[in-house]
Amino acid sequence: MTDSKAAKLPRKAYEKELLRLQTELVKLQEWVRAEGARLVVVFEGRDAAGKGGTIKRVTEHLNPRVARIAALPKPTERERTQWYFQRYVEHLPAAGEIVLFDRSWYNRAGVEHVMGFCTKEEYQLFLRQCPIFERMLVEDGVLLRKYWFSVSDTEQQERFRKRLEDPLRRWKLSPMDLESITHWEAYSRAKDAMQVHTDIAEAPWYVVESDDKRRARLNMIAHLLESVPYHEAPPPVLELPERPPSTGYQRPPRDLQTYVPDHAAHL
Repeated sequence: MTDSKAAKLPRKAYEKELLRLQTELVKLQEWVRAEGARLVVVFEGRDAAGKGGTIKRVTEHLNPRVARIAALPKPTERERTQWYFQRYVEHLPAAGEIVLFDRSWYNRAGVEHVMGFCTKEEYQLFLRQCPIFERMLVEDGVLLRKYWFSVSDTEQQERFRKRLEDPLRRWKLSPMDLESITHWEAYSRAKDAMQVHTDIAEAPWYVVESDDKRRARLNMIAHLLESVPYHEAPPPVLELPERPPSTGYQRPPRDLQTYVPDHAAHL
């Protein structure tokens, strides 16, 4: 386990290693596509634990047609009448695809349970069915990885404060996020119960210490890469063709089109 009190990772070392890991992620992506593999990565954790920032670094250089993010909104009235896992199933990958769940079916074990958005019976049913559901995914060949981002109460409070003060990140903060402060222990108990029931051999939970965001990102990505038996897939042989000679095409006059104003000229 990484010491959450370790010194902050220097930016230069972080950026160098991040680039190396992102290069490996591209190789992983190409292996997934070439082998027709299906990879699901679940990101869970408390509000402001660093899930979104890590997902951003994972996908930064990947092909969005191969690797996509599933961040589902609250269920519609129709979806509330479905089997709980049903709306998540339709977002699972086909052959050659990677899906990153920015929160997942574990909403039922966390916010829905703590805030009373589901009944006790629905919660207990989830705890019974979830291991079965995940075993079915793994048995069918899905590569399932589950990460819990663990942040301390003091660090979470500080990140909330920064979000309140930063207009570029203010959208990340919701009334539900702030309520999580007053329900800290309830969420802790819910997390403990969730992991007792769903930390299974076929799909174990991996805890990421995330008080240092840089360490958390590198540790999570490095672990993901180590956990998947990928190899570098031979790239297709491509050659830049010669540009053919002109056949007389002339571009229409510029004044016939509407151009974006040159905002940069005034800087």
